[in-house]
Amino acid sequence: MARFLVLAVQFTLPPMRIIALFNQKGGVGKTTTTANLGAALAESRRNVVLVDLDPQANLTTHFGVDPPEIAVSTYRVLADGLPLEEAFVARGEYLRIAPSTTDLAAAEVELVSVVGRELLLRRMADVRKFSADYVLIDCPPSLGLLTLNALAWANEVIIPLQAHFLALQGMAKLFETCHLVRKQINPRLRISGILLCQYEQQARLTGEVTDEVEKFLEASRGKNEPWSEAVIFETHVRRNIKLAEAPSFGQSIFQYAPHSAGAADYSVLAEEIMKMEKKP
Repeated sequence: MARFLVLAVQFTLPPMRIIALFNQKGGVGKTTTTANLGAALAESRRNVVLVDLDPQANLTTHFGVDPPEIAVSTYRVLADGLPLEEAFVARGEYLRIAPSTTDLAAAEVELVSVVGRELLLRRMADVRKFSADYVLIDCPPSLGLLTLNALAWANEVIIPLQAHFLALQGMAKLFETCHLVRKQINPRLRISGILLCQYEQQARLTGEVTDEVEKFLEASRGKNEPWSEAVIFETHVRRNIKLAEAPSFGQSIFQYAPHSAGAADYSVLAEEIMKMEKKP
């Protein structure tokens, strides 16, 4: 019996990492990171599910998912109570996406009277279990109901950030939101890292902003906060025109420009994330 227990432990699958890409500011590289980090993980033969929770549906468009392919959208998952798995559209052997439509914009109003509305995504994901190594959730640029649903289900948050002081002003609200969600809804939630996007190494402001973020994170070490173990990723996503062009072709950077700086940055970022300690 002991031998079988040992074998069972040895073959236990690692926990699914559910990562919300979260920033209430638009244009910081959130959707670009969700798409291309997901594609990079899939290139490494990790099973990846991307969830588009943004009514703008930019992640959906990024992968060339056309309206006729969308039998079930994330709007219908939340509004009609359908299993999240029913929304999956395959985009390669290791990559699936739960697409969004503009209908999702109505969810904030339509679900306002629903009891437990901030837990709908988590419930619909659990109603029919699916397997994946990574789930990446593209949150809308707001702190509303859709973002709360993402944070209620996720076990990690990655914050894409541009290195300028206006971005720093919004960080306090981001951290406060994660603190409240962890305290009241999802005790496992943690901020695993901050990713600098549209990075310009020579810019003086970049270094100053990075230093400010590092000081803040260092001051929180050892405290019981969602960001106490957060890191600034060593990988910085450089400004790269190919990253901006890829969505218009319905492709990831690895399909559109596999030898570009953008592909190199997201490949290294995926390696860095895969090496991080997996926490439930």
